[in-house]
Amino acid sequence: MPFHRRQVLGFTVAAPFALALKPALAANRADVSREVLLTWHKLILELVRHTATYMPPVAARAFGYIGVTAHEALATGNPALRSLAGQVTDLTPLPARGEGAFDEPCVLHAALDAAVNGLFANTGPTGQRAMQKMGEIMGRTASDGMAEDVVQRSVAHGQAVAAHILDWAAKDGGAVIENLGFPMDYTPGSRPQDWVPTSAIRLQQAPLLPGWGTLRPFAVKDMAAMDAPAHPAYDEAPGSAFHGFAQEVHDVGKSLTDEQKLIARFWSDDAMLTPTPAGHWISIVMQIADRDALPVEVISATLAKLGCAQSDAFVSCWSTKFKYNLLRPVTYIKRHIDKAWEPLLITPPFPEYTSGHSTQSGAASTVLTAMLGDNFAFDDATHEDEGLPVRSFASFNAAAEEAAMSRMYGGIHFRFGNEAGLAQGRAIGAVAAALKTEA
Repeated sequence: MPFHRRQVLGFTVAAPFALALKPALAANRADVSREVLLTWHKLILELVRHTATYMPPVAARAFGYIGVTAHEALATGNPALRSLAGQVTDLTPLPARGEGAFDEPCVLHAALDAAVNGLFANTGPTGQRAMQKMGEIMGRTASDGMAEDVVQRSVAHGQAVAAHILDWAAKDGGAVIENLGFPMDYTPGSRPQDWVPTSAIRLQQAPLLPGWGTLRPFAVKDMAAMDAPAHPAYDEAPGSAFHGFAQEVHDVGKSLTDEQKLIARFWSDDAMLTPTPAGHWISIVMQIADRDALPVEVISATLAKLGCAQSDAFVSCWSTKFKYNLLRPVTYIKRHIDKAWEPLLITPPFPEYTSGHSTQSGAASTVLTAMLGDNFAFDDATHEDEGLPVRSFASFNAAAEEAAMSRMYGGIHFRFGNEAGLAQGRAIGAVAAALKTEA
């Protein structure tokens, strides 16, 4: 069925929840596995929007673990697939299948059901009901026509895979998010170039997730090697290079075209309103999977590498952000260029350099290019439900470059923050793309 992200939670659509999740009619078990994988991910994109602690880095982490879960659930029963154990950091071999017959859709569903419930345990009551309902309906879809002993054996194995992944996830340093990710105590920097709050909201007087850069990575072995180079030297003098970058943000913001405003909003992907930047790229994969009828093994391998890349990209980006602690354009512009200037978009509550959207877009586009090809044209309807038009791209790199530029249109980043972020993300994406998912 065509991809529509918001067809899976009863509180987001008029159609009855059960109608959107009617059992798959495909006789081929691989097609049933594919339906299980895609339908669970549609729910996951909505859960990200409705779980308060799921700020962009947190969402990317969850996509990484869910992607690995799905791939490993399939790899334990398919000799043509290679496990990521021993390739991604600290993942030990997954539980082996025992004697007897197993059913792939049932294994995959049970693994995703357990992993999603574990990772989104703190979602609200509506999300809890949606996960429960999804479990019931997808469970019936997966087990339809199968012998009871095969179903039970397969479900037990899928749950064992998920338990292994969740235990691994619990030890990465990012499993517990307190105070929505804002530290209770924070000492601001004292240099003129240091980040200062850009919001009057009390919670946002400290920056979001200042320790996120210390998380255990998925694919990157040497996170320090992924750090971006120093940004242009801070300077308040008119005519200096730094002042020129700020002037550019100011001037662009004062003369935005309708198309530039649309681009800024299309890629904004704000937490609690959208599936976040990482979810936007997951949505793109889901749309392509529907359009091109990709096999379940290709979808799961793509999502596993993509999730690892995006999570590592946010870890690296956050490490860079708090290493340099650079102020936002709106702060510099109001101080030194134009006190009345306002950006198109709301400035996020953390340092500027490098751009998170740019970093994860560079990582995502690199993985998807490696998996699906260069000059791979696609349409992106991720925000069609919110009234934004479908956008078309000639390649994943073209989409990433537009996503990066959107942050300057929004008045949120300097050009150098976007460009360095893209390069940082592409380096991380190359590492994730090199993971071996085939035997």
